[in-house]
Amino acid sequence: MSVDQGIRSASLGSEEAAEPGMDKAALIRMLIVVSGMFMITLDFFGVNVAIPSLRVDLDAGSAAIEFIVSGFSLAYAAGMVTAGRLGDLYGRRRVFALGMAFFTLASLAAGLAPTPGVLIVARVVQGIGAAVMTPQMLAILNTSFSGVQRVRAFTAFALSMGISATFGQLIGGVLIHADIAGIGWRAIFLVNVPIGALSLLLMRKYVPESHGTGRTGLDLIGAALGSCGLLAVVLSLVEGREQGWPAWSWVVLASSVPLLAVFALRQNRLERTDRAPLISLSLFRERAFSVGILIILGFFAAMASFMFVLALYLQDGHGASPLNSGLIFGALGIGYVPAAFAARLGKQVLTLGALVVAAGYGVMIVAAAATGVSGSVYWIMPGLCVAGVGMALFANPVTPTVLAGVEPDHAAAAAGVLSTAQEGGNALGVAAIGVVFFGVLGHGGRGAYADAFGWSVALLAAFTVAVAVLVQALPEPAARN
Repeated sequence: MSVDQGIRSASLGSEEAAEPGMDKAALIRMLIVVSGMFMITLDFFGVNVAIPSLRVDLDAGSAAIEFIVSGFSLAYAAGMVTAGRLGDLYGRRRVFALGMAFFTLASLAAGLAPTPGVLIVARVVQGIGAAVMTPQMLAILNTSFSGVQRVRAFTAFALSMGISATFGQLIGGVLIHADIAGIGWRAIFLVNVPIGALSLLLMRKYVPESHGTGRTGLDLIGAALGSCGLLAVVLSLVEGREQGWPAWSWVVLASSVPLLAVFALRQNRLERTDRAPLISLSLFRERAFSVGILIILGFFAAMASFMFVLALYLQDGHGASPLNSGLIFGALGIGYVPAAFAARLGKQVLTLGALVVAAGYGVMIVAAAATGVSGSVYWIMPGLCVAGVGMALFANPVTPTVLAGVEPDHAAAAAGVLSTAQEGGNALGVAAIGVVFFGVLGHGGRGAYADAFGWSVALLAAFTVAVAVLVQALPEPAARN
C-alpha cells in the first residue's frame, strides 16, 4: 500500500485497509517515536518538582528559576513550524535524528550543569531539540502506518504523552527522592541519555525515510518572522505573568501581531507565485485542519491551566510535598491509561472526552469546596480520575483525526502547526488562568486557595464544554476525501 493510499484509508477510519498486527520492525519504529515524546513531555512537567532542589544546589535566584522552566517552552514553541518544513524538505527521519541528538546531548549537559547559566542554556537547547523532533514524530506516524496499525501507533503516542504528563511530577518526585548515586534532581535530565542514545542507534534501521514531494527551498525570512512572532507571544505570556505584567510584556505581545501578519502575507505571496512557502496556507482551507487547530488550542489551553492551578492548590494551599503532590496527580493517569486504549477516531469521541473532562472538574470543585484546605486533599482524586478518562478520550484521537485529510507532502509542516497550537495553548491558558487564580486568591492566605481553585476550575470546565461544542464543526470523515 502506498503512503497516499494509507493516509486516505486512515481518513476514512477504515480498519480493513491494513494488516491487523504489527511486525517487529513496525513495533520498534513505534517505540522509537513514542520514546521521543515521552522524554519531551516528562521534562516539560517533571522539572517543576525539581525547583526547590535546584534553588538550593545551584544557588539559583527567582529569575534563573523562571528561565530554567520557561526557556524550554520558549524554544519549543518558536521552532516547530520551521522544523516541520525542514522535515518535509530534508527527510523526516534525518531531521528527527538531528533533534534527538540535540535533545540527548542537552539533557546530558543539563544533568551535569554546574551553574544556573549552564542549565538555562541546556534547557533552551533541549527545547530546540524537542521542536525539531515533534513534527517529525507525528509525520512519521502519519505516513509510515495505515489502518489499524496507524490507530494503534497514535494510541501509543498519545498514551506516552498522557503518562508522562499525568505521572510526570510523580516520576520526578520519585527520582529526586531515590537520590540515585547521590545525583538528586539531575536524574530527571540524565534519564534521557540512555533512551536517546538507544533510539539513535536503532533509528536508521527501523524508521523509513520520507520526504515531501512538493516544491523545494526553505523560506528563511518567513522562518525568522514566524519564529519571532511566536516567541513574542509565548515570552510575553510566560514571563509577563511571572513578573506581574510589566509594560514591556504588553509591548512584546503587541509586536507579535505585525510579525505574524507579515509572515502570513509572505506565505500567501510565495504560494501564489509557485514558490516554496514555509506553510502552505491551503492547509487552512481544509475545514478539518482549521477547526482542528482551534480545538487543539482551546483544549490544551484548558488542560495546561488545570495542571498549573492544581499544583498551586496542592503545594501552596495544602502544603503537599513534591512526592505527595505527584501521587495525587497520578489519579489522572489512573483514568487516562485504560481510557487511552478504548479511544477511537471520530468527532463524537472528542465531544465525549471534553464533556467527561468537564464533569471531572465539577466533581473536584465540589470536593474542594467541601474540604477547603483543612480537610483531606485526597477527596479530589475521584474527580481527577474522571478527568483523566476524558483527557484520554480527547487527546488520543484528536491529532490523527485532524491530520487524516492532510496530503503527505505537507505532513510534517502540518504537524508542526498543530504542535505549535498545542504549545501556544499551554502558554495562553496558564497566563489567562493565572489572572483568575491570583485575582481570587488576593491576600486571603491559605484559606483562599480553595476558592481560587474552585473559580478557576469552574471557568476551565465551561471552556472545555465550549470545545465540545466546537468539535461539531468538524466535517464527517467521508467529507475529507
